[in-house]
This record gives sequence, C-alpha cells and structure tokens, in this order.
Amino acid sequence: MRCFVDHLESTHDGTRLARGSVQTTHGDCPIVVRYDLAAVGRAVSRAQVAARPASLWQWRELLPYERDEDIVSLGEQQTPLLDCPRLAARIGVRRLWIKDESQLPTGSFKARGMAMAVTMAKALGIRHVAAPTAGNAGGALAAYAARAGLRCTVLMPDDTPIVNQLEVPAYGARAFLVDGLIHHCGAIVRDGAERGLWFDMSTMKEPYRLEGKKTMGLELCAQLDWRLPDAIFYPTGGGTGLLGMWKAFAELQALGWLLHERMPRMFACQASGCAPVVHAWQHGHDRIATVADARTAASGLRVPKPFADRMILQCLRESDGMALAAPEEALQPWARLCMALEGIACCPETGACLAALAAAVEGGTVAKDSEVVVFNTGAAQKYVEVLRTELPRLARAAVDWDRLAGDSR
Repeated sequence: MRCFVDHLESTHDGTRLARGSVQTTHGDCPIVVRYDLAAVGRAVSRAQVAARPASLWQWRELLPYERDEDIVSLGEQQTPLLDCPRLAARIGVRRLWIKDESQLPTGSFKARGMAMAVTMAKALGIRHVAAPTAGNAGGALAAYAARAGLRCTVLMPDDTPIVNQLEVPAYGARAFLVDGLIHHCGAIVRDGAERGLWFDMSTMKEPYRLEGKKTMGLELCAQLDWRLPDAIFYPTGGGTGLLGMWKAFAELQALGWLLHERMPRMFACQASGCAPVVHAWQHGHDRIATVADARTAASGLRVPKPFADRMILQCLRESDGMALAAPEEALQPWARLCMALEGIACCPETGACLAALAAAVEGGTVAKDSEVVVFNTGAAQKYVEVLRTELPRLARAAVDWDRLAGDSR
C-alpha cells in the first residue's frame, strides 16, 4: 500500500520534518502530519472509500501508516450517528444527532487516537510508551500497547475514576497514582522521556493521536452524505478531537469531497469547574492560563491547561465557533436526560455539551432551525462514581411499592 504522507510540520513556524522518523514536538508546539492531497485525489474517490467496510481503517489514504501489517487494531468500527428527535425537541433545535463514541474498544473515543499512535510507535521501533491520564486515555493506551506487545506506563491523579484506575493494570500496564492533577502527571512523564525511560504519548506531544481522532470528522461527513452540520458541540479537555475534526474537514475540502463549502461552527464545551479554554476565549487571549484548582465530575475535562492551546483557539475563531462552560450541577442531569429520552449511555462530558447547547439555543447563539451534532465521547458505565450518586435509596427491609410505581398509575 502506498503512504501519502508528504511530511511532518511544526505548527509554530511551518518547519518541515521528515516522515518515517520518531518525532515529538518542535519547540513548545505540536507537530502535524501533512499529506499529498493531490495524489490522494488521483488515487481514490470518495465513492471508493465509502464502499469499503466501515471502520477507522477505511480512510487509509488519509492516515499515516505505511504497511497494513503495521496496524494495531482492536476492531475499530464506524460509530453510529444517532438521530435524537426527543432530545432535540427538549433543547429546541430542528435536528440533533449524537455520534456515540462509547461503542469503540475500551468504551471511549480515546481508542481512535491510541490505535493510530500505537500503530506508528510500533512501526517506528518504540518499545515502551507512557502517558498521563485523567480518565479514558490511560486505559486505551494500555489496551493498544498490550495488543502491540509494547511496555506501557500510565500516571494518573489519585482521584481518577475507579474504572480507569483498574483497567490500566488489567491490561498489563504499570499504573501509578499521583497526588496532583493531570499536568503534574504529565510533568513526570516528560521527565521520564527525557531520561530515556519511555516515549511520551501525551496529548499532542506526538503527531499521530491527532490522525486517529481525525477519523471522527471523516466518518461524520460520510454519514451525512458528504455534507456537514451547522454546529458541532464537542467536550474539550486536551482538544485533540476538536482539532482532528477541523483538520479532517480541511482535507476533505481540499480533495473536493464536500458537497458545500460551508464549514460547521465548532463549540468547545467545558465544565465550570475546569474551563481554561472558555476563560481564554472570553478574554480574547491567544494562550490559555492554567486553572489552579480544577474540579469536575467530567474527568475527561479536567485538563488545567491544554498543550495545544493556540491551535484550539485558532480553530474556534476560524470556524466562527465559541468556547462554552456548563454549570457543574447541570452535567449529570443532562446526561441522564439523554439516557432516559434516547437510550444513549452518555458520559458527564456529553452532559456538558448538552447543557451548553441548551443555553446557546436559549440565548440565541445557535439558531433553532440548526442541525447540530454532539459527541458522546465515553460510556456512562465507566463513571460509576457519578452514576452511583443518582441511585434511589430504598430500605433493605421493605420495598416502597408506591415509590417504585411512580407515574405508572
């Protein structure tokens, strides 16, 4: 199979770096993959891509691996795009879809990025990978490292959700709890990489997780018959998914595969307990300041300062989007409403998106005749601490039949 990667590129000054070599960052900026899109367009059509089995790997001309035998996979199928008419009516928009990433391996969207990052790490001869995590990334890295036969070390805050704490060692990786937040874990990972102990797979600290996350945008466009919605509401911690989709849309546009030129407005959704992107956006800053005391039930949003801060803010400006913070107390009610109305196992991060969308519609930021896509980035059952707070309390000795009957009478 031919690889269409042209070069790697610094997001700071456009410096070109050779493909096929181990790369991390350029200065204090991420590196991205650039393709020979003219050659891609000559080699394959969108109809040919769409005719392939629906999976992450059907987009191979827009992915960085060179050989099929290098692929490290756990069966990453296309995730469903679910029409949600009852939820749309409750929020007040004409149409609402939820793209349900919880159906990927390891139960979250992190499978996309780690499948690609580990594929490339193994192909490039890396034998030990490490990353910080505040939620699902650690389990995904551990799973794909196990699949690839690589050593793996994961550091996480000591109050990381229990499922995430347990799954990492279950996949055979080393797991360490840190008295601090994810950026403290990241500092340890960075120091270990500088000492030669492992390769740093932190968010945007290598170029290939972004390429895996990009497939969310590629899939979405194909599922909507090569058009795009009016707005995308996406839970934004490190920002890889938001940036990956924006990159995907630009590549599809350059290929001429989109049916219209209009791009969606990108909304970065955070929780009020940790909203550094929102603060920077509201104040017109070009960089994001670190949140001192980040606290939120949406563990995937508890990123005090994303490394790709300039890229995130640029994406929002280019798309005429916004950064929005949902009140902490609104996350779980909105997630539960989605589960009750549509049967989708929503994580708290998705609750933040739904709360932000409802407020945006009410305030006129998003028109009521809009078509909107919200991403459910993880399965509700990976957040047992959050779910447990919602259990009704019934006496063990006797059943309260009136309460159980509820509205059934």
